[in-house]
Amino acid sequence: MDQALWQKFRNATEPDEFIETWLAILCRQISGVASGMVMLGEPDTGPYTPIAFWPERAADEGLTAAAERALSQRQGISTGTTGSRMVQLIASPLIVNERLYGACALSLSVEPAAINAVMRKVQWASGWVEVLLRRQLQVENEEVSERNRLAFDMLAAVIEAKGFAEAATALVTELAMRLACDPVSVGFVRGRRCRVATVSHAAGFGNKVNIIRDIGAAMDEAVDQRAIILYPPQEHWEYRVLRAHEELVETHKCGGVLTIPLQSGHQIVGALTLQRPRGSAFDETTVDLCDAVAAVVGPVLEEKRRNDRNVLVKLWEAAGNQLRRLLGPGYFGRKLATLIAVVLAGYFSVATTEYSVTSSAVVRGTIQRTVVAPFNGYVSSQSARAGEVVKQGQILAQLDDQDLTLERLRLTTTRQQKTTEYDRALMQHERAEALIVKAQIDQADAQLALIDEQLKRTRLLAPFDGYVVNGDLSQSIGAAVERGQELFTVAPLESYRVILEVDESDIDDVEIGRQGVLRVSALPQETLTYRIEQITAISTQKEGHNFFKVEAALDHLSDRLRPGMEGIAKTSVDERLLIRVYTDKMVQWAYLAAWRWMP
Repeated sequence: MDQALWQKFRNATEPDEFIETWLAILCRQISGVASGMVMLGEPDTGPYTPIAFWPERAADEGLTAAAERALSQRQGISTGTTGSRMVQLIASPLIVNERLYGACALSLSVEPAAINAVMRKVQWASGWVEVLLRRQLQVENEEVSERNRLAFDMLAAVIEAKGFAEAATALVTELAMRLACDPVSVGFVRGRRCRVATVSHAAGFGNKVNIIRDIGAAMDEAVDQRAIILYPPQEHWEYRVLRAHEELVETHKCGGVLTIPLQSGHQIVGALTLQRPRGSAFDETTVDLCDAVAAVVGPVLEEKRRNDRNVLVKLWEAAGNQLRRLLGPGYFGRKLATLIAVVLAGYFSVATTEYSVTSSAVVRGTIQRTVVAPFNGYVSSQSARAGEVVKQGQILAQLDDQDLTLERLRLTTTRQQKTTEYDRALMQHERAEALIVKAQIDQADAQLALIDEQLKRTRLLAPFDGYVVNGDLSQSIGAAVERGQELFTVAPLESYRVILEVDESDIDDVEIGRQGVLRVSALPQETLTYRIEQITAISTQKEGHNFFKVEAALDHLSDRLRPGMEGIAKTSVDERLLIRVYTDKMVQWAYLAAWRWMP
């Protein structure tokens, strides 16, 4: 019996056969073993199920409980009655690379002192199970490596291609050569059907209409079920509808057909169909390889196909996607934003407001009188300066009159001398001499009158009650002034005008007689109304813009208002739609920009 078991153990090809033989040998080598069981499952996650029993395939609740306890504790355990030779249950976990694969449980009659020796034998013998598991891991790793190598080779071929057609052709050609398939087809979903895009070893589809139609039907079958379809199916595969694949095999005498859906994101975008000639079928390894290839190249092919489409098709699809997101489920933020935009657009399209032209403004006096130097001289004193209120006739400044006084004294003395000479000429009856002296006396009188007038003008007087807008000679006492030099500017306190600087884009909306509201920076809480009186036709440039000066008259005055104050003026134009008020300038700019670049 032992020789037969060892022979079977050496020749075991399947894991279940290997484990059963190993358990039988282990139980026969340990004296007193009544029964044994091995549980295996997915590493660390399970579920763990019994796969081998000794001496016969029968469930044992005690062994199962002991094995589950060893699995939960990840260490060997023993249960039973101590102190006498009773039935003992021992279980040891099967751990490979710190991953739990299962457990081995035995029921035996043994002295309690011999439990440790039995446990060591079980753990020693578990090395054969570890060898089996490591072999399986190696085989699985090799299959995964081969699958990944093929998948990335296909991905490289697809990426290197310049366009979708070239990429699809490279994919089906490489797969046909490496997997001994003829043909290999790839198709993509258009509308509700899957259309074949490329077939390996075929330059065109003109003479293969029937096979293309049947391949498309097989692709539709896989896409509709969102699953891999293999015909003829393997025994352990789940149920699939195989009608189209069966017809493809029978009609075109194929050995097997495999169709794998292509997925991009969470959406099925197409399918990959592989056909093998009669006498050759697909095994599970090939199915896994093709599944890996489809998973890698599917998104890349879909991206290339979408990029190669016509621009109008892309725009139509983008619009359709946005519409579906807007009207379909989900995307609450998009729906809320659209609703708000529609409400705002409707409001701005119906709501109206008063349109006003906004411009900067400065307050000036209606009449501004400039006080200038009447002659060349020197500043003697100052009595007022900018910012002060003055009365009519009030002295603003005094010019030095010393030179004029001395000149008047000289002229007075000269006149007295000429008067004496005139009297003597009359006494001597020298008529000609008297006329000459009389003319010199008249000349002296004229010069004295001029000097007297200049002496009066040395006092610079306020022309009227007003406000000194400009002029400060406090730092110029004794300084020379020239005739005509501006020294003071006086504006009236009860008569003002407003100078508006209207941008050239708004000047067409400003007309004489329109009313507006002014707020100056010094009095921001006080509103001043005005009426347009004059529009100048000359523009001035300021800060890169052209402005027209518009004069307006205030309807009422404020006691705190002073000439020179600046502020913001809004001239009322008419009632307009709110959206037009906010977009007029942008539309005008767009018209100019378009006209600038038009041929």
